[in-house]
Amino acid sequence: MKVEEQLSRLKRGAIEVISEEELLRKLRRGRPLRVKAGFDPTAPDLHLGHAVLLRKLKHFQEEGHQAIFVVGDFTARIGDPSGQSEARPALSDREIRVNVKTYEDQVFRILDRTKTQVVYNSAWLGKLTGAALIHLASKRTVARTLEREDFSRRYKENHPIGLHEFLYPLLQGQDSVELRADVELGGIDQKFNLLVGRDLQREEGQEPQVVMMMPLLVGTDGVRKMSKSFGNAIVITDSAREMFGKVMSVSDVLMWNYYELLSGLSIREIQELKKGVEAGKVHPRGIKERLAREVVDCFHGGREARTASEEFAKIFQKKGLPSKIEEVRMDSSGEKVLVANLLAEIGLVPSRSEGRRLISQKAVTIDDTRLTDPAGSIARKGSYVIQVGKRRFKKVTFSPVVSGN
Repeated sequence: MKVEEQLSRLKRGAIEVISEEELLRKLRRGRPLRVKAGFDPTAPDLHLGHAVLLRKLKHFQEEGHQAIFVVGDFTARIGDPSGQSEARPALSDREIRVNVKTYEDQVFRILDRTKTQVVYNSAWLGKLTGAALIHLASKRTVARTLEREDFSRRYKENHPIGLHEFLYPLLQGQDSVELRADVELGGIDQKFNLLVGRDLQREEGQEPQVVMMMPLLVGTDGVRKMSKSFGNAIVITDSAREMFGKVMSVSDVLMWNYYELLSGLSIREIQELKKGVEAGKVHPRGIKERLAREVVDCFHGGREARTASEEFAKIFQKKGLPSKIEEVRMDSSGEKVLVANLLAEIGLVPSRSEGRRLISQKAVTIDDTRLTDPAGSIARKGSYVIQVGKRRFKKVTFSPVVSGN
C-alpha cells in the first residue's frame, strides 16, 4: 500500500490531526510507529465511545505499527479533568485494581493481543520523587493552564480547581516522553493534554508526537456524548441481545456516524448505503440492523450476532418473547409484594425509586399488562413474566421455601 493510501485510511473519522504533514513524513521513513492510546480505569466497563479510539489503534496495528495500550492506573488517582465542571472524586487503590482487571478482556475484543504492548503508567509515574514532580510542574505556567477551556470556565464561575488537577496534563504528557511515542490518539476533548505531550517531548529532545483526535461518540439519546453516567451508553460487556437492541435504538440520522466510526465499511460503501436510503430504495431499519449485527459481531462473534438479530425480530417485529428468559425463584411467604420493590430485588432496576419512576412512565409490563400505579402490588404466588422497557425480561416464580431438617 502506498504511503498516501495508508495515511487516508489512518485518518478516517479523525476530527483533527496535528499535523498531517508530520504523520506523512513519519510514515515515509518506513519503520513501525509507536502509537499510544491511554485509558484511565475510572470505571469497570468500557463503552463504544472508547471503542472508537481502540478501533483507530487497531487500524495502525493492521498497518504494521506498534500499538501501545496505556492503562492509566496512576493518572486515575487524579482523573482527567477534560470537559469536567468539577473535580472528579478520588478513587481508592482497590477500586482502580478492580477496574484494571476488567480492561484487558474488553480491549482484546478489538486489538490483537499478540501485537499489543500493554503498559501501566504507575511503572514510571509512581517512581517520581518530590523533586522530579516539582521539575515537571515547572514546565507549565498557571496562566497557560488556565487557557484550557474547562479550567477557564470553572475559574470564572468560581468553581474550585484542585492543584492536583493541573498535574494531569503533565503526567499524561510524561507518558509520551517515557514511551517515546510517535503518535498519540485521543478524543477531541483531550486536545490540551495531547499537545502538552508534544511540548514535553520537544523539551526532552524528542521528535514531537503526532496528535490524532477522534470525535466523541454521541450516545443513544442522540444528544450527549456516550457515558454510563448519562444512561446513554452501549457497554462492551453488554449481552449480545442488549447491545443489538441499543444500536437499533439509535436514530436514523445518528447511525451514519456510528457506521463511519464503528464499522469496517469504506466511506464509499457507507455513502452508497446512505444514497439508497435517501432515494427510498432501502428501508433505514434494514441498514441499521446491518450495523447492529456488525457491532455485536465485533464483541460477541457472528453466531451471537445472528441470534441477537433473530431475537430482536421476534420481540419487536413479531411481538413475541425472547426464546430464553432468566427465571428467578422467590419465597411465596406473604400475600403481596410491591412491584417497584420486586423490580429492584430481581435486578431489573437499580433501585426502588427507579422502579416507581418506570412504572409511572408505563415502561413496565407483567404478563402483557402494562402497569401504571407506582404503588401497585402483585400476589406472591404463581409465575409472572416481567418486562422493563423494550429489552429487559425476567420470569419470577413464587414458591414455598423448603427448610432443611
